[in-house]
Amino acid sequence: MSKSDRRPVLYYTLASASCRSVLMTAEALKLKLNLKPMDLMQREHLHPGFLKINPHHQVPTLSDNEFNLYESRAICIYLVEKYGKNDSLYPKNPKLRAKINQLIYFDLGTLYKSFYEYIVPVFMGEELSDEKLKPLQEAVQFLDGFLSDKKFAVAYKITIADLILLASVSSIEAFDFDFSSYPNVTNWLENMKECAPGYDLNQEGIEMFKSFMKK
Repeated sequence: MSKSDRRPVLYYTLASASCRSVLMTAEALKLKLNLKPMDLMQREHLHPGFLKINPHHQVPTLSDNEFNLYESRAICIYLVEKYGKNDSLYPKNPKLRAKINQLIYFDLGTLYKSFYEYIVPVFMGEELSDEKLKPLQEAVQFLDGFLSDKKFAVAYKITIADLILLASVSSIEAFDFDFSSYPNVTNWLENMKECAPGYDLNQEGIEMFKSFMKK
């Protein structure tokens, strides 16, 4: 078996913010993944072979020596806990880890959720709704308060909270969201664009996402 065959396999699409958070986490770990791009428009995620790995047919999906895992945030945590040379991306300190977890759950249940619900009508050929914009604005306002006077989300350097939030916030920015009332988010975002590992991949995915949404 070759070295590449032993690498964790990631099934993904670059247009997905969730997939991009995993890719940036792998970049931060300097972890080489065996990347398997999925064409969702061709329904590759419904192929019987893939359904055996992930019956929920979602991307990203990780397969690491017959250990299969989906849900992007769980994948990010797994990768740093198994492959991290230290705990800098996900500190073992209970208070720091609790803050990271808080932001991960906030992204899942509030920030990305409100963004997803805001853009879903576009998939149906509808216009963006001011009514659905309000929860997204509230979520960004909450994040702005949390990031007050902070270069990074939790610690003095990048953690997986930054990478997960970055995938979401940069996707929100791609929809011409007005960040002018959220200076802390703006400053954090510009800093992350400069220093986040794998941000070039993230930007490439955003352009792909924007192109897809225009079709």
